[in-house]
Amino acid sequence: MTPSPPAVLVFAATDPSSGAGLQADVLTLASMGCHPLSVVTGITVQDTAGVEDLFPVEAEWVADQARCILEDVPVAVFKLGVLGSVESIAAIAEIVSDYPDIPLVLDPILASGRGDELASEDMLAALRDLIIPQTTLVTPNTLEILRIAYDDPPDEGHPDLARAANMVLNTGCEYVLITGTHSNSAQVINTLYGREGVIRSDGWERLNGSYHGSGCTLSSAIAAGLAQGLDMAEAVAEAQEYTWQTLKDAFRLGMGQPIPDRLFWAREASSGDVH
Repeated sequence: MTPSPPAVLVFAATDPSSGAGLQADVLTLASMGCHPLSVVTGITVQDTAGVEDLFPVEAEWVADQARCILEDVPVAVFKLGVLGSVESIAAIAEIVSDYPDIPLVLDPILASGRGDELASEDMLAALRDLIIPQTTLVTPNTLEILRIAYDDPPDEGHPDLARAANMVLNTGCEYVLITGTHSNSAQVINTLYGREGVIRSDGWERLNGSYHGSGCTLSSAIAAGLAQGLDMAEAVAEAQEYTWQTLKDAFRLGMGQPIPDRLFWAREASSGDVH
């Protein structure tokens, strides 16, 4: 029998457009050679423009989904997105604590690209206290890192992102990748911090506009790299290359943001076969 690909267990809310959320994670992981396992933490009403509503799944159901699959399938990496409620965050924190050797990638989605709030202050506090200390990598943008690091984020034109990263690392998290998609720089600068300081900093051409699910794509691609056996620096490098290509080849499915093409390589191969 063919050896099974590494399995990544995703905890996330759904997105009917498949631009972001659970469907984006599944597409990315499958595209990068992993088998995605999924725990639904919430159901959203959203389109390519933004999130209209979020219905959290009961914490008991979240826990039961995870426990059931974990008793059956060996998991290489955990990947967390929108978690739905304080109760679900507590349940997930308890579950992952039983598997301390499995890397955990957290995409701290606090708001949609349009600015729709997806995490209350109580949920943010629960993430800080219960999830982040167990996290291998957290992948905030420049706005999210300040909200995570500070109870009252500083109102600065040029905040000290390195200090904010260190504050998060001091809680027990192993790595922080701050993405520069929300900054005003000519390039998108993504910086990976570890407890010894900056591990790598990468600059990417800033593409026009914004994209629906770019953060989900990057964090899931890193999880895929870790599941394939790469070390953190290698996984981050490969995931950035993949994500940038998905954005370059993004398509406009609806009237909102373009959607990253997670299967760009398959479409390129298919078009190349046409004679």
